[in-house]
Amino acid sequence: YTILSKVHSDRNVYPSAGVLFVHVLEREYFKGEFPPYAKPGEVSNDPITFNTNLMGYPDRPGWLRYIQRTPYSDGVLYGSPTVENVGKPTIIEITAYNRRTFETARHNLIINIMSAEDFPLPYQAEFFIRNMNVEEMLASEVLGDFLGAVKNVWQPERLNAINITSALDRGGRVPLPINDMKEGVYVMVGADVPFSSCLREVENPQNQLRCSQEMEPVITCDKKFRTQFHIDWCKISLV
Repeated sequence: YTILSKVHSDRNVYPSAGVLFVHVLEREYFKGEFPPYAKPGEVSNDPITFNTNLMGYPDRPGWLRYIQRTPYSDGVLYGSPTVENVGKPTIIEITAYNRRTFETARHNLIINIMSAEDFPLPYQAEFFIRNMNVEEMLASEVLGDFLGAVKNVWQPERLNAINITSALDRGGRVPLPINDMKEGVYVMVGADVPFSSCLREVENPQNQLRCSQEMEPVITCDKKFRTQFHIDWCKISLV
């Protein structure tokens, strides 16, 4: 057999420094590059994995993470670009591997980091969400729901997602595969107004005592999140 390599055209994106950047590597986008060789009436669903690296280097820039759970799911590049990289194009080489035919397809993602006019937002809060994995949280509709809940309890004029980090990247353990347990994810957001009284409730002595005893603190606005997001209020960080 012949192993073919196809090259896509470059793609430019323009994220802002200090604001969460998410780029999905869609399997459907690459599947057209690989001959299906499927039997009549069958739909091709070849396993496809991706390799991502900074051009000329074996790995990605420090601020950029990548996740793909299985060869049958999309890959996701995500992270918070730094101010130091503003004005310097960051070229990420993306290689898709068809694990059935051993073919590859390549293209470059050119990340043009822009300076954000409203950055830095002076008040930043980091939440730990227990019932989410990182790729679930990166989905635009889920992240939008979370930011909507935060906006509801904080009431800022400007609110940005700054960064998302899997608990596994903070030393967390891989959860047991029972009851659909999640690894948990940290989400940092920034706003332009001081923290609301609800967000500061975790700082009162009674809640600090409850946290020290590994008990749930009493947070009046928790119900704004609880239907979708289980917040560990003892791990909230206000800066």
